[in-house]
Amino acid sequence: MATNRLDRVNELLKREISAVVQRDFNFKGALVTISEVQVTQDLKEAKVWVSVLGKGYRGVIANLNLKRGPIQSKVMKRVVLRNTPVLTFRPDVSAERGVDMVNLLDEVAEIPTAPPAEEE
Repeated sequence: MATNRLDRVNELLKREISAVVQRDFNFKGALVTISEVQVTQDLKEAKVWVSVLGKGYRGVIANLNLKRGPIQSKVMKRVVLRNTPVLTFRPDVSAERGVDMVNLLDEVAEIPTAPPAEEE
């Protein structure tokens, strides 16, 4: 039952953090998405995975961690929890890996193949 509650809290935080980031931040040349939130059982910490397409992700993650306090206070005005989890923003490079994989598959498709073997 507790896992169900944590899943709901994770989704709620993800939605609210996404709204704050989209509304209050402008990352020129980058598409920034909150891809996942994992809150600890005691609700004291939350890891926030951020997907960044475009401009380098290090600056985006550093900026979000720098502005963590205001983000937390805005989110907690809309989400009432026993504890206010401390947000830690981390890079989610899965989308970038996916793009790399598609590019790699495109390259492989262009490699010439041997003609089919003739049957005797």
